[in-house]
Amino acid sequence: MSDSFEPMVTVAATDRGEVEYAVLGDGDPVLIVHGSPGGYDQGLAMAQFLADHGFRAIAPSRPGYLRTPLSSGTTPAEQADLHAALLDRLGIDRVGVLCWSGGGPSAYRFAAQYPERVSALICSAAVSGHFEFRHENTSDRIVMGTGFGRWLLQKMRKHTPAQLVAATIGSEGALTKEQIKARTSQVMADDRQRRFVLTLAVTANHSGGRRAGYLNDRAQMAEIGSLQLERIAVPCVLVHGSVDSDVPVEQSRTAAAAIPGAELVELADGTHLAFFIHPDASPVRDRAFALLRQAAD
Repeated sequence: MSDSFEPMVTVAATDRGEVEYAVLGDGDPVLIVHGSPGGYDQGLAMAQFLADHGFRAIAPSRPGYLRTPLSSGTTPAEQADLHAALLDRLGIDRVGVLCWSGGGPSAYRFAAQYPERVSALICSAAVSGHFEFRHENTSDRIVMGTGFGRWLLQKMRKHTPAQLVAATIGSEGALTKEQIKARTSQVMADDRQRRFVLTLAVTANHSGGRRAGYLNDRAQMAEIGSLQLERIAVPCVLVHGSVDSDVPVEQSRTAAAAIPGAELVELADGTHLAFFIHPDASPVRDRAFALLRQAAD
């Protein structure tokens, strides 16, 4: 995959309902399952890190996000069915899966329900069981949950990107001021990391076209009993930052203990963004993507 490719974005009618998705690049297919909130655009930002590995990224908007209606699937099991239906629509038999954060429940269920459709599973800071979203204070609700906040984030992305990167990093993990400053400098010096964080910051606003999906995710994750993790039989790598303040590392520890043969990598002083921007993440990503390649061959 190359950064120069323009993504194809469309809405497809499947046996399970309509789903918006983007396709970027060529090669072995990888399903990108975005977080909460999110959309295909967040999935494409995640897919940047596959660029040097020659994969074809398939990035759907989960139900309730952007142009995928909530009626296409509310529960993790129904969203797993929608993943399979999208692959049917695209004529794809098997995929690798890269999920992040709130994309975990549907990705885990997809691997459990459709083992013949999944070649390998890479889970970054993924929700794996009962989970309740953290409380938003008044300023968070304004910035992350209103149209004004969405406008403000877009303005910051254009005019004060370093400030937005620092604020995003600081909100995603328990780091010191010195660590936030160092991580911000690192991100701003790397084109791919910078694009990822700035895109994430905008897609993390849960107003407008992301509202229904976000509210559904909050309700569904609070009701998770079992995602049938013990049924997952494909190669699986889980990556989690040790100071993640969005999704506790225990979510990945629990999943690693339940999934036969799963490999867990914990990145010291890693935030919720550890897989993408941790200073030591590059070899971890290389290992994960090598697994995707090996499983696809």
